[in-house]
Amino acid sequence: MATLPLEDGSLWYETHGDGQPLVFIHGGWMNGQAWEPQVERFADEYQVITLDVRGHGKTGATEPNQYSIELFTDDLEALLSRLEVDNPILCGLSLGSMVAQEYMNRHPDHAAGAVLGGAVRSMPPMDLPAGMKPFMSPLPALTTTLSMTRPETIFRSLLVSIQATTGEQWLSVDPAVRSSALDAVGEISRREFRKVFGALYRYEPADLSHVETPTLVIHGEQEAPLVKQQGRQLVSEVAEGERLELSNSGHLVNQDRPDAFNTATAAFLDPAAQ
Repeated sequence: MATLPLEDGSLWYETHGDGQPLVFIHGGWMNGQAWEPQVERFADEYQVITLDVRGHGKTGATEPNQYSIELFTDDLEALLSRLEVDNPILCGLSLGSMVAQEYMNRHPDHAAGAVLGGAVRSMPPMDLPAGMKPFMSPLPALTTTLSMTRPETIFRSLLVSIQATTGEQWLSVDPAVRSSALDAVGEISRREFRKVFGALYRYEPADLSHVETPTLVIHGEQEAPLVKQQGRQLVSEVAEGERLELSNSGHLVNQDRPDAFNTATAAFLDPAAQ
């Protein structure tokens, strides 16, 4: 365990093993423990780095009243600088995939590779008319709801609405994985939940057509169709993109199908070794 001092808080992270740096960035309202199956698989070959994004896990609350994907990416850059990491391989899930995309937008040929699980480009995962997003913001209603109920209850309601729309389990097909995710959400304060939600909602994805980083997008079979559509768009946009869909898995694809996720990641990172 280690911490990176920030101007307005401290970022918690862990490193395991030696070798080429492989950086794991978790999804919204989760934490670095979500990558445990990947840490166990890759720590013998890579320098595996996990972190808890602001507002999450052991990093917890930081001072800003507003978060953004750009701020989370600033933190990632600061951590890589602290660890003297060059040419990292980025592995991000959901919110973490947004951070990885923002990093690649800033450094189109710097990362050695990117594996994006549950990859999403915006929330909601669709194109909205220019200038309309601020007027459609759910944040005022979310603030009111949070004054009366807990983040876990709101997250459960979100799951129900997504399931009703897609007809799939979406988050996870594994009850144990689902329970662990809900426990992680339950550890988030109301204020931090709102700030993370705001970061997701406000993010405007960049055009990644200038990105040269080899990129693998992995979605679960029960992922939301609009998210899958964004994944296909992402793969077609970057110079080197591949997409894989794993059966019997949802949004938390790295935990639902850890062996398959790890095998696909290993083959993508080192095809000659397969």
